[in-house]
Amino acid sequence: MDEFWNFAGNYWWLIFPLMGVGGAIANNIRQASKNRHQRRLEVLAAKRDLKAAEIQARATQRAEKQGLPIPEYQHPVPLGAVSPDAAAVATPTNRKQELTRLTAEHDAIVKRWLDYELDVAKLIAYPAMSDGRNELTAAFLRAKRRADSLRPESVDAKVDADAVRAYREAVIDFGSAFDVAERDAKRQTNRSFSDDERKRLDRALQLLRVAEDQGATQAERQVAYRRVREELDGLIVISDEAITVLEKKVAGEITSGPTG
Repeated sequence: MDEFWNFAGNYWWLIFPLMGVGGAIANNIRQASKNRHQRRLEVLAAKRDLKAAEIQARATQRAEKQGLPIPEYQHPVPLGAVSPDAAAVATPTNRKQELTRLTAEHDAIVKRWLDYELDVAKLIAYPAMSDGRNELTAAFLRAKRRADSLRPESVDAKVDADAVRAYREAVIDFGSAFDVAERDAKRQTNRSFSDDERKRLDRALQLLRVAEDQGATQAERQVAYRRVREELDGLIVISDEAITVLEKKVAGEITSGPTG
């Protein structure tokens, strides 16, 4: 111990360059994280612009078929500046057609989301899709709330062209944000978990297969179901709706089959 303090006393000045090195490392880590975040935002913006361009192309085709003026817009479309598409909402009939298309697209995106939200096996395989702390997941959930809030009560609702345009932009944002979040969740799978946590996720997935296996006994399936819940506790947030779906599925498997 005396030797250490003698060394420290003679070479105390080394603390300053070492502090500089530590600060540089910390700055590099922060910059790398910032760069990753920026790249994700750029991907989201690119997806949004591409989706807007596709919408505009379809609007042009509809206008040509109906003999209406072709909507003018600049390409590429700036982020957040979707073409007004006047031809698509020029009359109440056109607005109804546009709302029918948009609500169908909105429903299709929600269905894709529910495929994860209500499927425990998918949530185990791609946990980021249920993690609101993930910035991309949080982004698509915000986009969903905005699209939901701007959605008319029905396609027959009396809404003006501005309301239709706002809803169109919200649906585009929702679809783009979901695409980016889904791609990122599939890329990272369970990498954000520790080795022990990944083993728990693997066990939960294996147990889930037993819980839903018609070849297993009722006791085996019930035990497997309870163990699935135990393995996932504290790892993945599973909605009450997903639990209900799983319980009904397991109960249906257990009670299915000939009764006579």
